[in-house]
Amino acid sequence: METESKQLGERTSGKRPGFTKDKTLQSILNLDMVKDKTPDEIAQIWNMYFASKNTISAVIPSTTFELMYSRSQRCPTFLYTLPRQSGYEFFVGQWSTTELHFSSLINLQSLGENSPSQLIIYHYPDLQKEKGIVLLTAEIDTTFLSVQDAQCLANEAQLFYATDCQRTFNLVETFNHEPNEFKHMSVIAEIEQHGIGGQLMKEENKQT
Repeated sequence: METESKQLGERTSGKRPGFTKDKTLQSILNLDMVKDKTPDEIAQIWNMYFASKNTISAVIPSTTFELMYSRSQRCPTFLYTLPRQSGYEFFVGQWSTTELHFSSLINLQSLGENSPSQLIIYHYPDLQKEKGIVLLTAEIDTTFLSVQDAQCLANEAQLFYATDCQRTFNLVETFNHEPNEFKHMSVIAEIEQHGIGGQLMKEENKQT
């Protein structure tokens, strides 16, 4: 499964119909209006804007994004997991420049290169040099994923790509460069250790 997901992940690049093509920061935020704002003020504006929308948002320190981005160049693909009532559902995340595309492993196995993205996380480094922050938002195919699912996957991406723990990032390196040595249960163990997905599991339990 690990080898197959790696190969499929390398081919996933399609966006789902309805997702915005070439979604720029300027199309969301008037950059001229925030040029005199502090990073904290911009973060407040950004998160307030998305608070009522069916998506996620975040403001990432420049140093954190630089680490994630540099690692994504060497290791663009990884296997993520979401806790479900009956176990776990796996997703392949594939970096494309500053975008992170997700598609479920089962979709990739059945549709291959024709599998569309079910979640795209956008990172905007437009203010990185001047303000020291990178803005994040996402487009979600809510047919398959909830906002809580998207937040969980975004948290996992930061856990694995921005970690200071080499052992954690070793999982990403192994997946990309030694797929035959990769163990998918290691991903589950890592997110359980860090408590990621706990709230999602509570939501799953409420629904049953």
